[in-house]
Amino acid sequence: MKIVVKLFATLRQGRFKIQSGIYPEAAKVQDIVEGLAISPTDLGIIFVNGKSADLNRVLQEGDTLSIFPPVGGG
Repeated sequence: MKIVVKLFATLRQGRFKIQSGIYPEAAKVQDIVEGLAISPTDLGIIFVNGKSADLNRVLQEGDTLSIFPPVGGG
């Protein structure tokens, strides 16, 4: 199934900004995160189609997965 993956801020370093990919049916967010070698400590906010999601979310054909690092500040 085709999924669009968008990475933000520091997660783009050595990777990409936006990429379409073909993934197995019933792939989870965690499968894509692991495939991109993103450490769990580098994860902040995850959206699927603009709505909050977690690593266990099962993706569907045509979904857009957006991954943000933790936000710091004061």
